[in-house]
Parts: sequence; C-alpha cells; structure tokens
Amino acid sequence: MCRWMGYTGNPIFLEELLIKPTHSLVVQSLSSTEGVENTNGDGFGVGWYGTEQPTPGVYKSPQPGWNNRNLSSIAKHIRSSMFIAHARATTGTPVQQTNCHPFNHKNWLFVHNGLLRDYHLVKRDLVLEVEPKLFNNIEGTTDSEIMFNLALTFGLKKEPKAALERMTGLIEKIGRSQGVSNPVQMTLGLTNGEQLFAVRYSSENQSRSLYHSNSMQSLQQLHPELIDFSSDARVVVSEPLNQMSDEWTAVAESS
Repeated sequence: MCRWMGYTGNPIFLEELLIKPTHSLVVQSLSSTEGVENTNGDGFGVGWYGTEQPTPGVYKSPQPGWNNRNLSSIAKHIRSSMFIAHARATTGTPVQQTNCHPFNHKNWLFVHNGLLRDYHLVKRDLVLEVEPKLFNNIEGTTDSEIMFNLALTFGLKKEPKAALERMTGLIEKIGRSQGVSNPVQMTLGLTNGEQLFAVRYSSENQSRSLYHSNSMQSLQQLHPELIDFSSDARVVVSEPLNQMSDEWTAVAESS
C-alpha cells in the first residue's frame, strides 16, 4: 500500500520528521515494517502551509523518496507548522506524477493508504457522483483522487466528518451492488491548513496501521535538540518514527 505522516504544531523544518528520525517516512519508503509491502517506491509527495499564502505548497515526484535529491534539499529549507507527506506503493495505477499524493484543492490536502477493491468495477459509478465543477480537477487515475473529490462533493469544506462518512457509505453501497466484498480499505490524512484530520477505517474492520504521538515530549524524544516544540504539537504516522513504542498510540479501529 503506502505510508504517510502528518504534523501540526509550531513551525519546524520538514527534514526533522521526513528524513532525520531513525524510521523516518523516507526510510519507510524503502523499508516499511508494518505495511503490506516492504517497499513504497512508486512516488513521494509533501504538502505544506506557509505564513504568506492561504493555499499550500505541494511537491510531488514519481521518484522514490530515498533517491530524491530535490526532496532532501527542500526539506532542509522549508519550515512549516502544518504539513502532510506520502510515500506511494501503487495498487495497479501507473507510476506518474499526477498519481502521487497529496492531492489538493484550494486550501485542502488529502493522502490515502489503502485501496478500493475491484476499483475497475466501481470506477465509472463513483466518477459519475463527483460534482461536475470538480470533475476537471481530476488529473490522475487513482482511486484515492476520486475519494478526495467525492469528499469535496459531499461537503468536506464545511463538515469534514460527515463528508467522509457519506463518501465511504457511497463507495460501500456501489461496491456491494457490484458484488465486491469489503469495498473500502483506508487510512486518510487531511488538512485545511488549520486542522489535521486522520481516519482509520475498513469494511472488514482490519484496517492498515496508523499511530499518533502521545505528547510534545514524544516528539522531543525523536530530537532532544529541538526544545521549541509547542505543547500542542502532534504527529500522525502510518508507523512510528522510532523504536520507542510507548511514545506512540495506535489510532482506534473505525475512528
């Protein structure tokens, strides 16, 4: 599948979480310990928010994270209080830039780990449910991008939780109408630049791994030299960024 992480707190350089930890997202892209695939090398992306623009900056590449010199360079120079990043392992769609996460629309960013089972059976019906004015924003061929546009269609901007519930319900309804067992497998990361949302859900109640840091102190355990983490700083990750398991809590099933 994929690996992703999100951060909210005081501004830090992207490399402090993307690259420096012993089990950083870049390391996970080459050597995942809790993913379906050990290697997630079908693209890498990161989206971040600054102080001078209302919409996020986005960098995406079909190169694997561990072999991307541009990523290493920008991560040393970009500081942000809210960012989300993704290492891709394709479930069948092409390896290309437009299929890399995060997907974005205006001030929203969206990443997905998982799949819609038998996507070829449900794709047409799902695409037809996307609001017409959003349709031309779809650039790639992934199920993830369709999920994002369905969530936008169902009111993500005003009611994030309700929109995600409607999106998931529609996918399960259409999937089952096509004879698909357990249509949805997902962990989701979303942000509008002000709040970070994380979702863990699957139709079979055996969802992919997802964790959150317990406190600001757990982030300082990653980098003792960083003494300026704000008290509300948190990280959400597909798998912990270090081996100190007591510093991380698994996100509950279906939450």
